[in-house]
Amino acid sequence: MKKNDTIIELATQIIENEANAIMGLKSQVDGDLVKIVDLVLESKGNLVFSGIGKSAIIAQKIVATMNSTGTNAVFMHAADAIHGDLGIVREGDIVFILSKSGETPEIKVLVPLIKLRGNTIVAMVGNRQSYLASQADFVLDVTVNDEAIPNSLAPTSSTTAQLVMGDALALILMRCRGFSTDDFAKFHPGGALGKQLYLRVKDLYVRNERPEVGPDDNLTRVIIEMTHKRLGATVVGQDGKILGIITDGDLRRMLMNTPDIEHVKASQIMTSNPKTIDEEALVVDALHKMRHNSITQLPVVKNGKYLGIIHLHDILKEGIF
Repeated sequence: MKKNDTIIELATQIIENEANAIMGLKSQVDGDLVKIVDLVLESKGNLVFSGIGKSAIIAQKIVATMNSTGTNAVFMHAADAIHGDLGIVREGDIVFILSKSGETPEIKVLVPLIKLRGNTIVAMVGNRQSYLASQADFVLDVTVNDEAIPNSLAPTSSTTAQLVMGDALALILMRCRGFSTDDFAKFHPGGALGKQLYLRVKDLYVRNERPEVGPDDNLTRVIIEMTHKRLGATVVGQDGKILGIITDGDLRRMLMNTPDIEHVKASQIMTSNPKTIDEEALVVDALHKMRHNSITQLPVVKNGKYLGIIHLHDILKEGIF
């Protein structure tokens, strides 16, 4: 067998193993999840996620997901907790402890300390017969039969199971809280994702000039307006209303098909009733409209009045694709 074929076959098998492990979680979801969700929704405190080794890394990712979807959460490393960081846990906080075995020495030291403080413990554990599971108030069972690699040499399927269960909890809480797209945008103001959720057409088109000619303007006037405003198009308008639009493509097609261009007027080469976009629309909606109609410019309107043009390049510069 060729080396490339072996690599592809192995990768496919590992992915299939992890997928099967995750599907097995469906039968392990029980009433504890419902109780945990109710408890979190009623809680005035934070969610504190803790773990050791690879589980600690997964706990940090779950914390990030929680905070970005409307649930306050913090991370506390299990080893650091017993050396001073236990002060992170406040009255009313719910402590989630992640562990595959539930028997890690650091976990065995940490659990009694949390119980002594009176905080609720939720075990996200891969062994229901473990010390952690027996001491927790609630259990999220993330048991997997096997890791994705032979001899279970490294956590693979088990950490994926923790991650998936954490995602499930975060998204359930998000749904229960009525966390909206607008809320998500407030928490993600940076980057392309955030811009898709809050950036509006009015934020971009104002940077451009406002090309416009009248329906009786000649070809020279049209070309000059398009050249000076540098948007590859001009609106044909009258009394604030859009009659049509002329693009570079319209000009090229006209020059190919019209022998006598001396008396050509704007109204003769424009595309009537062009697609438009309201200034309050999201920029991502303008992008979708451009793609759907295979165009690169959209006249911007408000209450039917022509305001300017947003260009595809304006959107791409913002990192929205």
